[in-house]
Amino acid sequence: MQRRAVAVYVAFFLLVGSATGVIVTTAQTPGISFENPDHELSSGDAFEVDGDEYTVADISESEAGGGGGHGGGGGEATVTGTVERERTTEQSESWSNGSTVEVDGGEWTVRIEGDDPDSFTLVEELDRTTILEDDPNADNETYERNGEEQVAVTDENGETRLVPADEYFPAPEERSYAVGDEFEYGDRTVAVDAVSADAATLVWTATETVSIEVEQDSRVTIGDTEFVAHFQDSSTLVLSTDFESYEAQLAEIDRHETNSDGLWRVMIVSLLSSGLFLAMAFMPSRY
Repeated sequence: MQRRAVAVYVAFFLLVGSATGVIVTTAQTPGISFENPDHELSSGDAFEVDGDEYTVADISESEAGGGGGHGGGGGEATVTGTVERERTTEQSESWSNGSTVEVDGGEWTVRIEGDDPDSFTLVEELDRTTILEDDPNADNETYERNGEEQVAVTDENGETRLVPADEYFPAPEERSYAVGDEFEYGDRTVAVDAVSADAATLVWTATETVSIEVEQDSRVTIGDTEFVAHFQDSSTLVLSTDFESYEAQLAEIDRHETNSDGLWRVMIVSLLSSGLFLAMAFMPSRY
């Protein structure tokens, strides 16, 4: 092949390769953006959806990974967030007749009487061991005499006598509660909701935190509303209901990536072709 012709072909392919290379390297990759998003938020911001208040509890950036999604290349860090809402719920607990419950740091027996009760009674369970240990004049244990529990008590003259346990120990405290009554139980105020022959039901309100995890360019439902979630940067979360704009931008990104792939192939083929023609130009002629 004549070297003059080779030079023309090489110049042509180099020109094509260079032009496509410039286009590929200088073309700006389109990203996701919203002109009028429903919410543009930073960490700690509060916003309202369907009458309920939510808070952006956290926006964090993870370590760089190997993959990338729409609007970002491989190796970019991933941004995620957490949205929280405080919700008030009604909770309940049932106390069976005859069961033991802990109230005010002590143990109590639940007593319900009658077939159609509207109240119940808490009967204090005395710590007899502690009472005996605190009394220097009494033995630290009780004794059974003639079928009756007795306490050995030593008087000031050094004489020991047996006292019936029912006389020695104080009468247990009793607390009665009817339907609708309120009292302190643990760290909350409870109300008696219902009483049957089998059990008493207590109710109270409690506040719980509902968390919603948000990922980049995902669809997330907050309340009854679905949003597209997009992190503009490592500290700003955008929530939008403009799905039409979002889908159009995704299609534009896909077209850009397809065109870029095609241009890269054209550039590579052009450079390889230039090298091939140069090699052919310096091949020895057989004639």
